[in-house]
Amino acid sequence: MKNIHDLPRVVLGVYPTPFYKLENISKKYGKNIWIKRDDLCGVALGGNKVRKLEFLLADAKEQGCDVVFTTGGAQSNHAMLTAACASRLGMKPILILKKRGVTEHKGNLVLDDIYGADVRMMDTDSYDDIYAEMHRVGAELEAQGHKCYYIPCGGSNPLGAVGYVNCVREFTVQALAAGIKVGHIVSATGSGGTTAGLLLGAKLFQPGVKVTGIAVDTDPFSEIVPQLAKESAEILDCSFEREKDDFEMVSHVGAGYAVPNAEDTPYIEELARMEGILLDPVYTGKAWSGMLKQLQSGYFGEEDNLVFVHTGGAAALFAMNLG
Repeated sequence: MKNIHDLPRVVLGVYPTPFYKLENISKKYGKNIWIKRDDLCGVALGGNKVRKLEFLLADAKEQGCDVVFTTGGAQSNHAMLTAACASRLGMKPILILKKRGVTEHKGNLVLDDIYGADVRMMDTDSYDDIYAEMHRVGAELEAQGHKCYYIPCGGSNPLGAVGYVNCVREFTVQALAAGIKVGHIVSATGSGGTTAGLLLGAKLFQPGVKVTGIAVDTDPFSEIVPQLAKESAEILDCSFEREKDDFEMVSHVGAGYAVPNAEDTPYIEELARMEGILLDPVYTGKAWSGMLKQLQSGYFGEEDNLVFVHTGGAAALFAMNLG
């Protein structure tokens, strides 16, 4: 296996991010619930995409690229963080976003401007349309002497997922320091890369620990996540062997992608009031609510020390109603 640190990487975040037990929530729900605070990674308002971008933008720099394209919904946290990190590295960010959800100049769209992104909206439900437009615009720029790098929605490709293999390695050390054994890892799943990295990371650093993704979109993540994990394993020259019950997807989309669920609001408010932690209403809020509902239904069995990976996205709170 390759050492992750041998892969090209630009350090963008401030690591390790905090890892600690949610004392008040744990008492209420009768379960040891720990949180990995990747919303506190030190870039913009934080979020999981920074770990992915450390590898993706290192690849872009190695290729001599000076323009970076990516996409997402209008309020995409990934797109905003790509703008922040690309600008920091001297590359021009171009965001071609779906004209869906909150398209007014608020939330992440304000931050996109602050970070100097060229933001373009497309009235389409198809990412294929957006990727075609990216390459059309990119071809024009390359004809002018630029070199372009294309990052998929969520940074969810095999190289990006390596960032979350590294995250598991990081909180494995933190768990050892805290004297605990991790029982289960849970995160939001919006494009699949983070959950894939957690799954591969668990295989390497937390053998026997199950990973559950809480799906906030309707893509076939039960197939997408293991495939991405397998392809990330190839990058690291390591094996990826599935075991029974090592991974599961739980859907908690509700009314639709990027649409807040009113039923999640009490859980978001509870965490804010009991632990001082903010969740957004379309990713982490849905994942947190979905996790607690599964906990109440007996899904987690007797496993001790449940770890929730907080993947960021707080800017959405300033763009939409909770529902």
